[in-house]
Amino acid sequence: MALKLKGDIEINDIPSCTTKALKINLNQNIYGTFAEIGAGQETVRNFFRAGGASGTIAKAMSAYDKDFSDAIYGIEEDGRYVTEDRLKKMLQYEIELIEDRLNRKKHPGKMFFSYANTVTTIDFAKKFKGHGWIGLNFQLDPLEDYNEIILHARFKETDAKLQQETLGVLGVNLIYGAFYLNDNPKELLKSLYDNLHEVQLEIDMINFSGPRFSYIDNRLMSLLLVKNGMTNAVMFGPDGNNLLPAQQLYKANILTLRGSFRPVTKVNMDMYKLAEELFLKENKVDKKNTKIIFEITLTNLISEGEIDERDFLERAELLCSLGQNVMITNYQEYYKLVEYFAEFTKARMALAMGVSSFVQIFDEKYYRNLSGGILEAFGKLFYKDLKVYLYPLKDQRTGEIKTSENLKVHPRMKELYKFFKYNGKVVDIEDYNPEILDIFSKVILDMIAKGEKGWENMLPEGIAEIIKKERFFGYSKRKFEKLT
Repeated sequence: MALKLKGDIEINDIPSCTTKALKINLNQNIYGTFAEIGAGQETVRNFFRAGGASGTIAKAMSAYDKDFSDAIYGIEEDGRYVTEDRLKKMLQYEIELIEDRLNRKKHPGKMFFSYANTVTTIDFAKKFKGHGWIGLNFQLDPLEDYNEIILHARFKETDAKLQQETLGVLGVNLIYGAFYLNDNPKELLKSLYDNLHEVQLEIDMINFSGPRFSYIDNRLMSLLLVKNGMTNAVMFGPDGNNLLPAQQLYKANILTLRGSFRPVTKVNMDMYKLAEELFLKENKVDKKNTKIIFEITLTNLISEGEIDERDFLERAELLCSLGQNVMITNYQEYYKLVEYFAEFTKARMALAMGVSSFVQIFDEKYYRNLSGGILEAFGKLFYKDLKVYLYPLKDQRTGEIKTSENLKVHPRMKELYKFFKYNGKVVDIEDYNPEILDIFSKVILDMIAKGEKGWENMLPEGIAEIIKKERFFGYSKRKFEKLT
């Protein structure tokens, strides 16, 4: 054993890709198939090279030809091959095949698995970087149902061979993590980047399911992707399952509301409904192709220097109960958020926000890292087909209603503001409910903490009941403290 010297720093030794593959190969009970489409057979290659693969690999295949692929897995309605539906069909087909062909009585201790990926690497023109779906169905006991992990990755490298090698390492990490880190999904998530770097790929969606993952909230795993720097934006739907942003936003009209939603209030919902009405009246906006997104930045989730995961899940649960799509991003500046959306759509976009948030956009301190300063940021923000729907603010001291007509920006920013205002980029939300302008999330939380009555009336219908029933925001604890 090596000596430990004064001043030594503890270093976590990450097993190499070969070591991981060999450990799995040497386990006589882990046995399954590999089906890889679109980027070679890079994952299974690591297992072949590690040695001892005959006890692990039941079959390795790559149905590259579209007709062969369709003959095996069926034809997709949209005609695409790099999709989540395709991946799930591959996983299910291979699992059913191994169960059908191998006698359980002959292999009583075997834990079957099926690994699959469907990927497109960078094109010759270097225009499309490449992306893919990767998944695993696996058992941790021969008598248990299968668990499933499905993720989506976007490649950042500019060479197809490098992307293939990255995919191979990612596949090994996924299989190893599934078998050896399944009891700690947070560490499993981090381990996907073992022997890899963020400059090589981005993981922007992951879902866990099955008996061993029944306690996992996939929304939390989505948050951790952003927190760990694996991606800058994630999205989940009303059902709590993670969604692929690129798929949801592709060629869509996008209306976004940013907030802390702690908790979601009548003001938030009034802003959303009125902004939606204005947005759908725009000439270029089709209701069928419109996505409404409630966005929370990572900064809005940080409490006392750390992200409060329970607090995040409480906010997420309330928004999901209202049937909303939620996005978590690492884009503190609005222009970065709009740039991100522009990767997937050229259709009209809109931001719904309050006057106070809008005024902050004109603060130069947020753009010191840009060579072009605030002018560069506003060029990126408003160059796209974007509008801002402005919800009024009631001055709590004077009672004055602030709108686009009387809001105050820094004197140096007045002419810049006028330019966007007079060009129709800023539109007032006019049919608001004046009776709810005194509602603020912080006041509601303070009332809950003090055990005061009346906060229920400040929330959308049904939200107060959920807070009480689920004991969100420390409701029952604070109520008990007041009584004692």
